[in-house]
Amino acid sequence: MVTTALTPVDWLALIQHELLLFASLFFLLGTLDELAIDGLYLIGRVRGRIFTPRIERSATEGRPLAGPVAVIVPAWREEDVIGATIRHLLAAWPQSELRLYVGCYANDPATIAAATLAARGQTRARIVIHSALGPTTKADCMNRLYRAIEEDEQREARRFRMVVIHDAEDMVDPAALPLFDEGLQRAELLQLPVLPAPQRRSRWVAGHYMDEFAEAHGKAMVVRDWLGTGFPSAGVGCAIARERLALLDAEAKGSGPFDADSLTEDYELGLRVSEAGGKAAFVRVRGDDGQLVATRAFFPQKLESAVRQKTRWVCGIALQGWDRMGWSGGLLDGWMRLRDRRGPLAAMVLFVAYLLIVLSGMLMVAQLLGHGRHFTLTPLTEGLLLANAASLLWRAVCRAVFTGREYGVAEGVRAIARIPLGNIIAIMAGRRAVVQYVGSLRGNMLTWDKTEHRGHPSLERGLPA
Repeated sequence: MVTTALTPVDWLALIQHELLLFASLFFLLGTLDELAIDGLYLIGRVRGRIFTPRIERSATEGRPLAGPVAVIVPAWREEDVIGATIRHLLAAWPQSELRLYVGCYANDPATIAAATLAARGQTRARIVIHSALGPTTKADCMNRLYRAIEEDEQREARRFRMVVIHDAEDMVDPAALPLFDEGLQRAELLQLPVLPAPQRRSRWVAGHYMDEFAEAHGKAMVVRDWLGTGFPSAGVGCAIARERLALLDAEAKGSGPFDADSLTEDYELGLRVSEAGGKAAFVRVRGDDGQLVATRAFFPQKLESAVRQKTRWVCGIALQGWDRMGWSGGLLDGWMRLRDRRGPLAAMVLFVAYLLIVLSGMLMVAQLLGHGRHFTLTPLTEGLLLANAASLLWRAVCRAVFTGREYGVAEGVRAIARIPLGNIIAIMAGRRAVVQYVGSLRGNMLTWDKTEHRGHPSLERGLPA
């Protein structure tokens, strides 16, 4: 019996085929998951259960509130943006019932100076200095702000009705605060959509956030809200009832309502409220001008900064969140948590897919040079490839439609071209998150690996500067 030894090229072809089967199977599972969300979204739209109401902006903006409201903004090395954020927020929300709390650190004099200058002469703004040296964690900074709120309540003999959470670079919508005030009658936690601000200097890196948030907050979060499952807070444009925060603080035995050991306290906040029996609502509303009432935020312009930010998300949600939050809840809640935690696996599958492109190119060159033999695909593999190709086309169309609806046709087209970049960032962040998480298991302390903001985006759609 004569056997033919496999050449290095033959081995390469076999490896390619096995990796192709592996990636195709997992891509198919992801496809079925996304199609289920798409199907529910379409059903909800057809049945009239999912819709976006419209409001009259002139009758909403500046409307008096039902009670005192505290807005908290944690800040660490945000001297470039905090001043513009404070001025814009106080101008957009002129209600006398509002008080802004900005959390700074004693070893960050630049941010303290910028925040103090912007708040000068403003009776509705208070700069709170953390006694700990920064950076700690974002949650720890927010806990310090929560204590400042308690101190003011005791001193002034009054109680805030709700607390609104924002980041140092956010551009708030003038209609958002009245919507929070009204929505608090039906829910304890309210979340507005987030719209990343377009940045001319970063059409690709910053732009890919526009695509992801437009689809996630236009479809996935809407479906979760309709199904009544717990959904994560975005950490910005989020309002929570004051009494619910007090309950969370009591559950933590006075250590603060936000878990200082968590990298993604915003994600956990929404789920913890739902687990405790609190009602959460995703507030998606358009003004009579056609513009979405949303928080417009400044996202990273550079690849390295985007990877760092998404590393925190993946590590906190997919890895640390698995340990901390577990799988409590019903079947639908379990499905949503599985979706939230698929980041590392998705990154690995994407890496394999891009590796396959390289291997396929090498094999094509080898065959052109007369090396190796032609390996035919099995019917199963061919079927998987066709299904995944159709899925890729469908996903690209969905991404373009949701992005185009919020940012215009040109950005909708760019959204398709930005898909590979988003995948590369996901791969890099997934690898870095796993390394960071393993380090934390060995005792390495996780701190606030914050996003750098170099400049503030111009205010769009007529929002006050």
